[in-house]
Amino acid sequence: MKLVLMTKPTFFVEEDKILSNLLDEGMDILHIYKPESSPMFLERLLSLLPEEYYKKMVVHEHYYLKEEYGLRGIHIDEPLAPLPAGYKGKFSRTCTSIEDLKEAKKKSEYVFLKYIYDSYSEPDKKSGFTIDQLLEARKQGLIDKHVYALGGVKIDNLKELKQIGFGGVVVCGDIWKRFNIHNQQDYKELLNHFIKIKKIVD
Repeated sequence: MKLVLMTKPTFFVEEDKILSNLLDEGMDILHIYKPESSPMFLERLLSLLPEEYYKKMVVHEHYYLKEEYGLRGIHIDEPLAPLPAGYKGKFSRTCTSIEDLKEAKKKSEYVFLKYIYDSYSEPDKKSGFTIDQLLEARKQGLIDKHVYALGGVKIDNLKELKQIGFGGVVVCGDIWKRFNIHNQQDYKELLNHFIKIKKIVD
């Protein structure tokens, strides 16, 4: 399974150091998710990250950064929204229903299936699927190595997601809750937790 990390939606002081360390520890793909942020701040964050990892990074907006920094690709947060005019590179999408998967997977490098479990970052968003529904989707070939689980993914459910047949997992809350961006500088707990997750995913 691929291990994907979604950034926090806000920027913070230690962010570039933490992300660089997580990339060093074998993160497969970094999704830079900063909704409605200034491109200037995104460019600053990218400039602080090691260039050799740009090929592992995907942006959710300000898509011109993909070419400017030689990033892996762009992410479209809607299952059927059109690509930016003239875009030819790699892209991925987010789906919130199994029905949308078939169409969304066309030409996408991979697709996030969201709300697998109750969400950390959006407490009002609960799991949208039963295990039986997910297993049936796998049986139909809709969940495969190109579909990554998003929403409530944590160390305790990684093995289950592997058994269901997801090609990757997207972690966010289970990592970021281990570091307080307002009053903490030591991110050792966060790093150690990531290493544990990586071992299970591998």
